[in-house]
Amino acid sequence: MAWVPAESAVEELMPRLLPLSGCQPAPEGYSPTLQWQQQQVAQFSTVRQNVNKHRSHWKSQQLDSNVTMPKSEDEEGWKKFCLGEKLCADGAVGPATNESPGIDYVQIGFPPLLSIVSRMNQATVTSVLEYLSNWFGERDFTPELGRWLYALLACLEKPLLPEAHSLIRQLARRCSEVRLLVIGSLLPRLEWSGAITAHCSPNLLRLRYFDQRDLADEPS
Repeated sequence: MAWVPAESAVEELMPRLLPLSGCQPAPEGYSPTLQWQQQQVAQFSTVRQNVNKHRSHWKSQQLDSNVTMPKSEDEEGWKKFCLGEKLCADGAVGPATNESPGIDYVQIGFPPLLSIVSRMNQATVTSVLEYLSNWFGERDFTPELGRWLYALLACLEKPLLPEAHSLIRQLARRCSEVRLLVIGSLLPRLEWSGAITAHCSPNLLRLRYFDQRDLADEPS
């Protein structure tokens, strides 16, 4: 049964919203509601609880023979491992082909399975988060990147390592920039929907979980 935080716990995770600092605010009328923000933080807290609870079990599971995790200091190796050699080389994922009957994870990137992320200590989690944040700073958001950012944030332990604080703020600023660009491109022809906010707002809320409270949105 999933752990559901009590209302008082959610309130503790969601203290009074403070003004943004360094992040691009959503256009007027496009900020997520306070209720939606509370739901996102509560769900993220549940995921973190479950990851910590089952970490030892998944760490003991044998990896597939094709999974070779890079060393912590191997930035290029981790980018290719997480995002795939094709995305790192071309900057975009091309259409799928039928040339290979199986999935080539070397080309498309390995998903952040619990059996993989449970083997990463806090120094490695922070390093890989830095590598992917730097990559995201110069490129577009992709589903592969989103999955890994979510998994790494779920694995970060509190209190944070000192270097993790600046990484979180860097990532939050980039998420706010991308969200603003996405909303701006859709405004002429699309009314507000949860799908727009869901592009990068959840990551902003997950980052706020780590006491970066000034990075949150003012509720609509």
